[in-house]
Amino acid sequence: MYAIALDLGTSGFRAQLLNLETKKVIQTIITMGHPLPGGNVMDHLDFAINTGEDVANEIIIQTVTKMFKTFDIDFKDVRRIAVCGNPIQLSLFQNMEIRDLAYAGETKLKKLGITVVDRSANRVPANEIFGDYIKWNDSCYVAVPPAIKHEIGADALAMMTETDFLKQDSPCMVTDYGTNAEMAIKVGDKIITASAAAGPAIEGQGITCGMLASPGAISDVNKEGDYWRLTVLDENMLTTKGDLVDPVTGEIHEKGEIEPVGITGTGVIACVSVALKTGLIKKLPTPPNGKIILGNGIEISDKDIVEVGKAIGAIRAAQATLMVAAGLEYDELEYAYISGATGTYVDGKKAADLGSVPSYAKNVVQFGNTSISLAHKLAIDDSYLEELDKIAKKITADHLMMATSQEFKDIYVCELSYWEQGMDIEMFKKMMEMFGLKPFPFEARDDVNITRRVFRDIDDVGEKGLKLVPDIGIMLEQDVDGCIFCRKCVKECPENAIDVIQDENKNRRILIDSQHCLGTSCRRCVTVCSESVINHAKLNVKKKDEAFAV
Repeated sequence: MYAIALDLGTSGFRAQLLNLETKKVIQTIITMGHPLPGGNVMDHLDFAINTGEDVANEIIIQTVTKMFKTFDIDFKDVRRIAVCGNPIQLSLFQNMEIRDLAYAGETKLKKLGITVVDRSANRVPANEIFGDYIKWNDSCYVAVPPAIKHEIGADALAMMTETDFLKQDSPCMVTDYGTNAEMAIKVGDKIITASAAAGPAIEGQGITCGMLASPGAISDVNKEGDYWRLTVLDENMLTTKGDLVDPVTGEIHEKGEIEPVGITGTGVIACVSVALKTGLIKKLPTPPNGKIILGNGIEISDKDIVEVGKAIGAIRAAQATLMVAAGLEYDELEYAYISGATGTYVDGKKAADLGSVPSYAKNVVQFGNTSISLAHKLAIDDSYLEELDKIAKKITADHLMMATSQEFKDIYVCELSYWEQGMDIEMFKKMMEMFGLKPFPFEARDDVNITRRVFRDIDDVGEKGLKLVPDIGIMLEQDVDGCIFCRKCVKECPENAIDVIQDENKNRRILIDSQHCLGTSCRRCVTVCSESVINHAKLNVKKKDEAFAV
């Protein structure tokens, strides 16, 4: 008998096949991107509201189905599925109302006729969620963990329960790093939660040669003599000795054990940290000759540094805002727990020096993917759902909206000036003081204690190992009556995600690769269309292997 653990992350999905008798992981499947258009959770929400929740749900279910079928098992032998993710992802997965997550305030919701959805712990028949895509045993169900509040979801619950956060009596903070970085601070019994729209750069997306944490990705760099030693992830997601390179010329002085194919967000964080420490970068965001070269086709440009800087800036500003809200001085923070792929692979000291990890924490503890960890426990132990529900109800958390926080806005203005315009640290501190805020230290404490609890994002990938689904393979289509077949939209798309085709009768339609479309943050195809015939609200789902059959 089997169980399946599923993590619906904002940058990609992870699934694990589990043996219920031995309680061991058999295999792990991960996608190399999120199936919905866009680079963050707000893009996904916008797509679902404007294009249709049913369309978003179908894309997610098709993606999860493709992942599950990779396991090559008889689905009648699966007893249960456990899923974790933020409220938006879990709601779209279940085809539930999501508009209550899009608008703030009871008055606004009442005016729009929107009822806040109950997101307590739940068990849903698997056949009800997957429809005709997979036929499960009638007794198979999907276990959905509870939200703490409707905007503080199961992913936030996971980062609290799967680290030592809830057990600590001393002031502590936890951050789950991703495109939407979830975080919480605890002082005594009081917990304040928040999230920062960091964007995809923190996980390697949106970077020219970036990629999610996966085999072949550079996850760290270290100075070795006059050169830089790369750290690269192997096929089991373990860190491996990479090439020794000259970061200015790209010349390889010694071959490593594995050839890199791209770089993660943690790798970029390490690059910038080492470059600043060694004086290779004298003023942000400009490296020598406009780029840092780590290998064939692997280059970090000033634009890449700005992108990762904006992500770090958003996270650092949100963490500092939480400190203000909690009434804590910087030197009072005892523990900073960090989770997710960034939490796993980042060098804690470099991250603290650069600002993505609180530089003022006395102890930094690195965990892996807490969402898949929670889903794993829930899939193995049926009774854990009730325990999670009790924990969620006991947590009394205030949620701090960064969009309405003046402290966050003021700090983030300083961050943008620092990362985009090269404002020096002394001026940064003066601007903080001008806003009535106490400046935070820019480098990690000398006595910081850094502990790494795991050595890969998913600690146990199973006896059959890790398998990637690089191409999710879902296309969106729209008939475009009035299209003049100029193909400007095709030329304009920065991700090569769109095509225009016509049949023998010259009926035309657009096809958009859902995984690679940037969604709300782009829509250049809509803007460039001279006939105004492209409308993302009219997109429907079509499988990629059928999409080009005219």
